Amino acid sequence: MEFPLDSDGFFRRECPNCQGEFKWHHGPTADAPAGFVYPQVHWCPRCGRSAPLDAWWTQAQIEYKQAVLAVSAGDILADAFKSVRSDFLRFEANSSAKQPRPDPLVEPDDMLMIAPPCHPWEPVKVPSEAQVPFYCLLCGQAYAL
Repeated sequence: MEFPLDSDGFFRRECPNCQGEFKWHHGPTADAPAGFVYPQVHWCPRCGRSAPLDAWWTQAQIEYKQAVLAVSAGDILADAFKSVRSDFLRFEANSSAKQPRPDPLVEPDDMLMIAPPCHPWEPVKVPSEAQVPFYCLLCGQAYAL
C-alpha cells in the first residue's frame, strides 16, 4: 500500500504522544552519510518524545488503510466462495453491499522545512505555526531556528 509524498518527497506523520503532525523525508536524503545507521525509534520534532518507527501513522492514513483492507477482504471472500455450491451452504455476493475503493490520499505542500544542527541531512517539515523548541528526528536534541 502506497501513501502520497509531497513535492519534496516528505511523508506526513502524527506523533503518538502529542498528536502533532509533521513530515519526515521518505527514505534517506541525498546528503545522508553513506553507511549511517538509522535508529529504530524517532523523536517528535514538536514534543521531543520518542516512539518506534511503526507508531507514527496519521488518523487519515489509518482510516485509509482500514478502508482499502476491507474492500480487499470482501473481494477475496467473494472470489473464494464464488464456486461453492451445496445443499447446505449458499453464498451470494451482494453487489449493493460492496464497499467502494476509497479515494486516494493527497499530500499538499503545506509545511515549512527545518533542519537540526546535529543531523542537518535529515530535515523535517512542521506547520508554520509550530513553536520552538524543535527536536531532532534522529536523536531528540532540542534546537531553535
